[in-house]
Amino acid sequence: MRILANIITAILDYVYNIMRKVIPHFGMLVSATLFRYGCCGVANLLLDWILYFLVYNYVLCHRMVSLSFITLSSHIASLFIVFPITLLTGFWLNKNITFTQSNLKSRKQLERYMMVVFINLLINYFGLKLLVDVCGLYPTPSKIIVTIVTVFVSYTGQKHFSFKTTH
Repeated sequence: MRILANIITAILDYVYNIMRKVIPHFGMLVSATLFRYGCCGVANLLLDWILYFLVYNYVLCHRMVSLSFITLSSHIASLFIVFPITLLTGFWLNKNITFTQSNLKSRKQLERYMMVVFINLLINYFGLKLLVDVCGLYPTPSKIIVTIVTVFVSYTGQKHFSFKTTH
């Protein structure tokens, strides 16, 4: 996995250096860390949206999911099915590509990462309930809107909490 991380990092750094040469002041506006975060975040976000769309439309086929103790609407069940996958891919990308300077132990990083992700999960849950169930919007665009909010929460939390560098 380290080889894959090195390859991805090399590609992103290569693209970042091209952007710095082509776009005036790009390097002053966007740090290498922010660029890596953005690229990794977009990749994980696209994975999340694609998996959500596939699960909602083709796995659950818009049907309610009845568990023994609760019944979930298909848009909420899709969120919970996709969540563990993007949790792990997001952590791996952040740890191995974006925030490589953090000297916190991996277990501590994962615990903190999961706290920030849990906050984002709550934002996702209540945002989807609001937009789909109260406002009547379609689930996939609602998921996209909610995700935009969580991106800001996530970057701040991951940079300053999950993967912070201790001195």
